[in-house]
Amino acid sequence: MLNLRRIGLFAALLFLTTTALAKPFTYVNARFGTVCTFPDQIFTQRMPGPENGDGLEWHSADGASVACYGSYNALDDTPKSLVENEKASPEPGEEVTYGKAGKNWAVLSGTKGDKIFYRRSVFGKEGVIHSVFIEYPAALKAKYDPLVGTIAASLHEASGPHWK
Repeated sequence: MLNLRRIGLFAALLFLTTTALAKPFTYVNARFGTVCTFPDQIFTQRMPGPENGDGLEWHSADGASVACYGSYNALDDTPKSLVENEKASPEPGEEVTYGKAGKNWAVLSGTKGDKIFYRRSVFGKEGVIHSVFIEYPAALKAKYDPLVGTIAASLHEASGPHWK
């Protein structure tokens, strides 16, 4: 039994070390100036970008994804109303289990089927909302939970109106 605990502890330390050493990549959206940083050794597959240039999405080999994008605040949301609206009318299959709003930010998380999602939005200048959306299999919670906070905290607006 003691050997099993040692093996488990060793495996956990090896995983945390590998995750902690993952190389960061910073993405800057050219249209809205949305900036976020994530480990590109985990999120290796860049998906094709949308024609409108609002952001990009990357996938991992084990079913996780991260998307970083900007959008105009066409509904004149506040952080509080964004959280309230998402809780009241989640996307099909989503269950919002957590929502919090600050002066210029909103956070939502929950489940969608067998996946966990986390979305952080920052209300920027010129009526732009900057967002990062992270989704991963619930079975890999131990792997991705430590990354979510770091990725979400990296979200910000580049300087200047749409940063250019």
